[in-house]
Amino acid sequence: MEALTLRQLLEAVGGTLLGEPCDLDTVFTNVCTDNRKVQPGDLFLPLEGERFDGHAFIASALEGGAVGCLTARERESYLPGKFYVKVRSTRRALRDLAKYYKSLFSIPFVAVTGSVGKTTTKDMTAAVLGVRYQVLKTEGNYNNDIGLPLTLLRLERRHQIAVLEMGMDHAGEIDYLSRIVEPDVAIITNIGDAHIENLGSREGIFQAKCEVFPHMKGDGVAIVSGDDPMLATLKGKLPQTTLLVGAGAGMDYTAAQLNTDGASHLSCTIRTPKAQFQADIPALGSHMIYPTLMAAAVAEHFGMGPDEIQQGIRAFLPTKMRMNLIRCPGDILLLNDAYNANPQSMRAAAAVLGDAKDRRRVAVLGDMKELGANSEQFHRAVGGYFAQMGIERLIAVGDQARFIAEGALQGGLEHTSYFPDLDSAKEALRREVRPGVTILVKASRSMAFERIVEYLQENLPQGS
Repeated sequence: MEALTLRQLLEAVGGTLLGEPCDLDTVFTNVCTDNRKVQPGDLFLPLEGERFDGHAFIASALEGGAVGCLTARERESYLPGKFYVKVRSTRRALRDLAKYYKSLFSIPFVAVTGSVGKTTTKDMTAAVLGVRYQVLKTEGNYNNDIGLPLTLLRLERRHQIAVLEMGMDHAGEIDYLSRIVEPDVAIITNIGDAHIENLGSREGIFQAKCEVFPHMKGDGVAIVSGDDPMLATLKGKLPQTTLLVGAGAGMDYTAAQLNTDGASHLSCTIRTPKAQFQADIPALGSHMIYPTLMAAAVAEHFGMGPDEIQQGIRAFLPTKMRMNLIRCPGDILLLNDAYNANPQSMRAAAAVLGDAKDRRRVAVLGDMKELGANSEQFHRAVGGYFAQMGIERLIAVGDQARFIAEGALQGGLEHTSYFPDLDSAKEALRREVRPGVTILVKASRSMAFERIVEYLQENLPQGS
């Protein structure tokens, strides 16, 4: 973050100074929301939630080196030499500060949202743009009303473009985030069933994702999956240029001649309005053409050529626990996709595992959250889909995962087991860690399936 003054802070958040008079030219060089991580020169911003109130840690943060703080209420006492800025809501103030700070940078902003593949598309787009430009990108899960403003506050003068992920689980959230970002380019990866419990229907999800468009620049570009029936309807209906990507006919960006080794990469021929070239994608699954094509569309929009795009695709690295390939001694391959799960991403993962033709294929699957009244049906369908992929073994762990197991058995996958929790599944998991196996681990984030990946790594065959 570039230094801001107290004067600028007051302007940005419309706050009021409390306590002793302060020098308005006092500067802060970072915004911190965790008093345990405060560094000298920070501004401390206390957040409030259902189970916590950051205001209780203001004194600790200031004593730890913060030069000042925001606060939604007056204090009983004030530390000398520190500034206190009163605001109506610290969360709203974070938004206002991020929007003000963003306005200091004359660079383009790319916003990425969608039901499935947001993070992969963000990472791929940042990798491709990074060949030519200094890129700021969303890290980890900083894609909500707290994380996105904090990401914007990481902007520095060296940055030439920003790629920002926008998540949501309720209507209005994309609208809130888009008002801050005002993107030059907006990407919607697809419309799936994630968060359908909160949004009621896929149509509701579609409308929520489309909240980004009214806040785009007038000469902006919308990039969407043309293979998604809902998103395909946007062509010609938006004031911005709309580009369709996909495998179907009539796409602006498409991929053909897909080939995979089932172990490390996918190759294809990319066709764009300007060029045709080969791409070697260091990831598995035919679904990877979508983030790759979207990244190519963004890159061409910003003047990059085929050689640069090819180089950027080869440099792609997925975010942790997003279909990470872990090669273990003894010819054992773990596919760590434990970050999240919904019906669409489960099907994509099943296809990836199915491609590992000459190996023993094992799926370790857990609950998918926020699927509402049709949760049982969705879980059964996932089990059936894995059975169709011809895998050798399925281990389901969790409450709703019992329906995955039932769906797999009904689909003909005889070697299917169900366990209510990790402890009860350990012996079955341990027996699957053997040479020549590929093990997929996938569930919704709250299931903490990274513990299963760790257990598998801890139980490699002796001598491996």
